[in-house]
Amino acid sequence: MNYMECYKFWCESGLPEDVRAELAEIANDEEELKGRFGGDLQFGTAGMRGIMGAGSNRLNRYTVRRAAQGMAAWLSGTDLPKRAAIGYDSRHNSQLFAEVCAVAFAEAGIAVWLYDRLAPTPMLSYAVRELGCGCGIVISASHNAGAYNGVKCYGPDGCQMTDEPAAVVTEKISQIPYFVPESKSFAEFMAEGKIHYIGQDIWEAYYQTVLNEAVDPDMLRSAGLNIVYTPLCGTGMEPVHAVLGKLGVNITTVACQAKPDGDFKTCEYPNPETDAALNESYKVAATAPCDVILGTDPDADRVAIAVPDGKGGFAKLSGNELGFMLLDYILKARTAKGNIPEGAITVRSIVSSPLADRIAAHYGVTMKAVLTGFKYIGGEILELENKGEEHKFIFGFEESCGYLKGTYARDKDAIVATMLVCELAASMKLQGKSILDALDEVYAKYGYYLAYVQSIELTGADAMEKAAKMMADLRSDVPASIGGAAVTGVRDYKTSVAKDLVTGEESVIELPKSNVLELLLGEKGSVIARPSGTEPKVKFYYTAVGESKEAAKALLDACVKQMSV
Repeated sequence: MNYMECYKFWCESGLPEDVRAELAEIANDEEELKGRFGGDLQFGTAGMRGIMGAGSNRLNRYTVRRAAQGMAAWLSGTDLPKRAAIGYDSRHNSQLFAEVCAVAFAEAGIAVWLYDRLAPTPMLSYAVRELGCGCGIVISASHNAGAYNGVKCYGPDGCQMTDEPAAVVTEKISQIPYFVPESKSFAEFMAEGKIHYIGQDIWEAYYQTVLNEAVDPDMLRSAGLNIVYTPLCGTGMEPVHAVLGKLGVNITTVACQAKPDGDFKTCEYPNPETDAALNESYKVAATAPCDVILGTDPDADRVAIAVPDGKGGFAKLSGNELGFMLLDYILKARTAKGNIPEGAITVRSIVSSPLADRIAAHYGVTMKAVLTGFKYIGGEILELENKGEEHKFIFGFEESCGYLKGTYARDKDAIVATMLVCELAASMKLQGKSILDALDEVYAKYGYYLAYVQSIELTGADAMEKAAKMMADLRSDVPASIGGAAVTGVRDYKTSVAKDLVTGEESVIELPKSNVLELLLGEKGSVIARPSGTEPKVKFYYTAVGESKEAAKALLDACVKQMSV
């Protein structure tokens, strides 16, 4: 049906008064009608994410219920345990959507374990494994603005769902009609024992598991470390305080962002990748004792840091910089203790800094590069686990502020990352240095690899088509040089072909196919283009290498300028 037919169907379906009122308000707004009813909100490997509101292309209790029913139908047709774990964050409707999912699973005869309060995404990943579930769901839109929410879906290994089961779920959803009434209420299923709350024992087990990943906790306890922390109105408040409190860290919390707030009034775009996300933290840190500022996103799977710059202000590290700094700290400390296992591996996404490769090589550890999406890092852990070698996994990271040490979860975890950041800061403090001093030392030792991420946001009903055309145009017209550096090779992850433009030699890329194009600049860096899988945007990831920071910065600026024309 077209968008007007779909709108009429919703209007005539006997929905509650508040929904009918919302639909009536947009009756004469064609753009809004097209946006809300021009299609169905798409389900993929990341689940669903969208603006909340009435409509088939919006996130609401009806689209969420269909998604959960599709998940339940998929799980029922597998040999996996008929058990599901569900978590949710601080966004508007998150608890409601979590309960809607719980009912959909219970109706299908699937036992449900639901967190009884806000819980970070990595704690859901942990619970799926700890409770022996066949799948999991967390209601969150991660770091998006407050108008958004989402349904993140997980498999039995605690990783986000992969392509094959996601395709089955999508097919199941397409067969489910809208507005099928719930057979029983959430409270009734709870009373019957079909839905259970996840107990405090799981929280405590998670905390202890994270604490077990500390590299040198005794050093941390002796440093007298002072941090300023913001949960950005999300889920990190309780677990960050629980873990760091056990380690003797002195925490000053940004009060205006300590409580859950789905509007994110003090931080419109709660993404720790952006400097603006820490604006309130800078104000607090200006007067409070502060060795490092820590900020976790609303579902506490990402973390960003800033440190005093010695000039009265603060310097924010990029996701790449924090990633390779934590990698260097962990490998250096474990080398000193002599407990790096033979055949150890570290993992990064292909869009993350290759400086990490040089650090890993220095310590005799293999670095694997995988596609963007932490599920691919989780996949490497699963492969090791299947061989009984999960102890060989040392650390994994993505440039988008996602980090994981340990194999207890299969998604990025800001809680363990905050602990590791505190260890790094403490080790520097005890040496009379700062994290910025350590960063300079890493650059001087391994090379000046500077990185920048540019996000081209597209608008209009055909925004996704525009993104596809941008990628097609770049493939058909590869520039001879970028920023003055010759393009020496092209790696097309969509065709799995890597071509050396100097020799003409071609080779196969041994990774799953993905709509990603990498332009190599010899020893001077690279430019990677990748459309978002959930939003109408194309991201460009730049890496520039120079003999000095100034030379690398000049090349980086020239590359960005050319590609932005």
